[in-house]
Amino acid sequence: MYPSDLKYTKDHEWVKIAGSDARVGITDYAQKQLGDVVYLELPEVGRRLNKGDVFGTIESVKAVSELYSPVSGEVTEVNSALGQKPEAVNASPHDSWMIAMKVTGDADDLLDATQYTELTK
Repeated sequence: MYPSDLKYTKDHEWVKIAGSDARVGITDYAQKQLGDVVYLELPEVGRRLNKGDVFGTIESVKAVSELYSPVSGEVTEVNSALGQKPEAVNASPHDSWMIAMKVTGDADDLLDATQYTELTK
C-alpha cells in the first residue's frame, strides 16, 4: 500500500530522496485521518529546516495540523499547484509533494514502507 521508494516518519510525512534532492508530502494514512483537505500553508523557497522542524500547516474540514520536515535541508521549491487544488492531497497523497529540498542531513532513522505499515496498523 505504501510505495517502497519512499521513506516515512512517525508523524506521517513521506520523503523521496534522490541523491541530495528530496520531495516531501503526507501519507495516505495522514490524509485519511484529516479528511477533506481545504488549505495548505507552505514555506518560502530558501528556508532552512532542521529535521523535525514545522515547515507548514495543513487544514481540513476536521482540523489544522502541522507538517514536519523529515530531513534537514533547504527548501528549493514549493508545489504551488496545491495552493489552488489542496484536495489533490486526498486524491493522490503519495504523488502530491508539498516541498522540494536540498538535503543536508542524514535520513537513517526514517521508516521503510514495511515499518510504516506496521506503525499504522
